[in-house]
Amino acid sequence: MKTPVIVINFKAYSESLGMHAIRLARMAEDISKETGVNFCVAPQWVDLRSVASQVQIPVFAQAVDSAVSGSFTGSNTIEAAKDALADGMLVNHSERRITLSLMSEIVSAAKTSGLVSIVCADTPKATAAACALNPDFVAIEPPELIGTGIPVSKAKPEVVTKAIEKVKSLNSLSKVICGAGISTEEDVAAALRLGTVGVLLASGVVRAKDPQSVMLRMAIATGAKE
Repeated sequence: MKTPVIVINFKAYSESLGMHAIRLARMAEDISKETGVNFCVAPQWVDLRSVASQVQIPVFAQAVDSAVSGSFTGSNTIEAAKDALADGMLVNHSERRITLSLMSEIVSAAKTSGLVSIVCADTPKATAAACALNPDFVAIEPPELIGTGIPVSKAKPEVVTKAIEKVKSLNSLSKVICGAGISTEEDVAAALRLGTVGVLLASGVVRAKDPQSVMLRMAIATGAKE
């Protein structure tokens, strides 16, 4: 998955359900084509296949519950994500924490299945533990800033830089993105200046009055060119 990347988590907002999900994903795809910036969307599970079948940008599952299939009532598996045409998945989001052992199983199974993994971590120390699993991306997200509109790239830049240092010190191939409170183009630019390769955000786009305008400004702020 090329960088810089802007990952939009649709969460369980009503503004991103059903046809709204397809509309948002198509907006992201249009702006990706226009600017050359890679957008990735993570719709609700119920919309995963319908969104993935409508756009060519990467589409991720918001979470998976199991690395294997079997008698796990109500669980969403890696096999189910791939069957639903997902390109990858978020892992261990602060709103969907899992154990380190399950993280390891999921990241390993994702690689075997040819899916991209973005493992979320809340501290530089947790980032180090996450990148030891060799995911494709690690997203540093202090949970206290999620949904606040106060961006980590400005409020706690040292958390981001320390996370990047941890990853580099481990010679990890994992790339670092950051999230929590990212809602403007200035937040995106600040995140990239700190050394990340992109951002993970949700309400700043999904609940915006004009999501397409917000996405376009964020794409321009990356400074990327086709």
